[in-house]
Amino acid sequence: MIKTHNLPSIYESLRYYPPIENNAPEPSDEALRRLQAAVCEVFNVTATTFGPVARVSARFDGAFLVAPEAAYDQLDAAFAPLGHTPVFREENGEPVVLAMRGRFNSRPWPVWPNVLLLALTVLSTLSVGASIAMSQQDIPINDVMDVYANLLMGWPYALSLILILGAHEMGHFIAARWHKVPASWPYFIPLPFPVSFFGTLGAVIVQRAPARNARRAFDVGVAGPLAGMLFAVPILLIGLATSPVEPVPSVPYLLEGNSILYAMSKFLVFGRFLPDGRFDVFINQLAQAGWTGLFVTGLNLIPVGQLDGGHVLHALLGEWARRLYWPVMAVMVALALLVSPAWYLWVLLLLLFGRVQVPPLDAITRVDDGRRRALALLAFMIFILVFTPNPMEQIIPQGVPLLPTV
Repeated sequence: MIKTHNLPSIYESLRYYPPIENNAPEPSDEALRRLQAAVCEVFNVTATTFGPVARVSARFDGAFLVAPEAAYDQLDAAFAPLGHTPVFREENGEPVVLAMRGRFNSRPWPVWPNVLLLALTVLSTLSVGASIAMSQQDIPINDVMDVYANLLMGWPYALSLILILGAHEMGHFIAARWHKVPASWPYFIPLPFPVSFFGTLGAVIVQRAPARNARRAFDVGVAGPLAGMLFAVPILLIGLATSPVEPVPSVPYLLEGNSILYAMSKFLVFGRFLPDGRFDVFINQLAQAGWTGLFVTGLNLIPVGQLDGGHVLHALLGEWARRLYWPVMAVMVALALLVSPAWYLWVLLLLLFGRVQVPPLDAITRVDDGRRRALALLAFMIFILVFTPNPMEQIIPQGVPLLPTV
C-alpha cells in the first residue's frame, strides 16, 4: 500500500545531522527493493512511502519484529552497501523506519591541529600559573613580558588543569570510540594571560555522526564529567592542603566563588568554613586548577543544548527535554541580573546554541536500565554540588575607596 504524508518533525530532525559522505544519488528500483526487503526482515511493514522528502528514499510504517536496538544493527549492515543509513523515529506513538540516503563520513581527521592547540594551551595555562606564582611570591608584574619571562613557574597549574580537562574530553572520546561514534581527538582552546583568568576556554571533541541511540549518546555525554571529576577532586584537595590560611587583605582583591563541593572541601581540609570574615585560604596553583575544574564541570552539566548535561537529559527524556530550555534560561537570566554579570555571556551563548539538540539515529531505543539512570542521578548531583552561582567577586574592604582620591 502506498500513502502520502505531510512533513512532520521526524523529517525536520534530519537537518541537524552532519553532511553525508557522498552526493547520495537517487536509488535505483533494485536498490529500493533491497532496502524494503531488509526492513521486512526486522519490521512488520504496514505502509511504504518512497521518496517522501529530499533526503529520504523510503519510509516504512509498521511494528518491530525484534528489539529496535538489534533491528538497527541488522539494518545498518544491510543499508551500508546500498549507500543508505537507517533512521528510527516515532509518529503518534507508532514506530517509523526511514531509509536516509548517504553514509556519514568516518575518515580520520588530521591530528596536527589538535597537537598545535594543545601546545598553545600549555603555554597559555603556564602564563596564568606563572602570574599566580608571582603574585603569591610578591614578584612584581609590570607588564605581560614579566609573566612570560617566568613562564616555567606556572607548571603546577598548567599540568593540573590540562590533566582535568584532558580527562574530561578523553572520557567523551573513549566512550565515543567504544560505541563506534566517529569523533575527533580533543581540541583545546588557548586563552593566555592577561586575557583569561583560566588560561583556556576548555576543550571539545567533534562528532562526525550522531550517536546510534539514546543509550550510546548518554554514555558519551556522561563519561566526560565523571572522568574529569576523578582528577579535579584529588587535585583540589591536595592544593587546599598545601595552601596557607591567612588574614584577608586590607586592599581590594578577587575572591573565587563557593560551590557546595568547594565549601565542603575547605571545611574537610581546614575544619572550618572559609572565608569567615577574618581569614581565608589563599589558594595555590593546584587548588586554583582544582577549583577551575569544578567550575568548568558545573558549566558543562547545565542541562540544555549541546552541553554534557543537555546530552544526558535528552538521552533520558527525549524530546521532552526541550521543554526545560526556557526554565533553565530564566534561571540563567536571574543569575546575570541578580548575582553576577559574568552570566550574560552564557545567556547569549545559550540563546544562540542552547536549543540545538541532535537526536540519535535510533530515537526509539530508550535509556531504561538502572545503571544508566543511577549514573544520570550521579551526574545531576555533581551539577548541584559544583555549580558556582557567583564565580568571581571583587572584594572592597570597608573604608577602601572605590576610586583613587586626589
